[in-house]
Amino acid sequence: MLDEMPRDGLLAVETMLEGEVAALILHRASDGSVRAWLNVCPHAGRRLDYAPGQFLRGKAGELVCAVHGASFALADGCCVAGPCRGESLRAVPVHCADGRVWLGAAPADQ
Repeated sequence: MLDEMPRDGLLAVETMLEGEVAALILHRASDGSVRAWLNVCPHAGRRLDYAPGQFLRGKAGELVCAVHGASFALADGCCVAGPCRGESLRAVPVHCADGRVWLGAAPADQ
């Protein structure tokens, strides 16, 4: 799966999280690292994609909420503009191993 994610790309996935199905956004940074957040805007609780798996990006590359235009820095998920400025997307810990993205922090032996 990791090889299928373009660098600086966004991917919508669904997974089980805390016993419930959760929609996530994965971002593979240009250095190859992967970050994940819940696919929920902190402003109105709506999904950030405008169609399933389709995301808006701002001129500076930030993730833009399709509903109210909040902009989120992909380095940390912090809202840098819009109605929830200063709030953040809820981060979900992930790590990469064996060419895949796994939920949770990397094991101590990695």
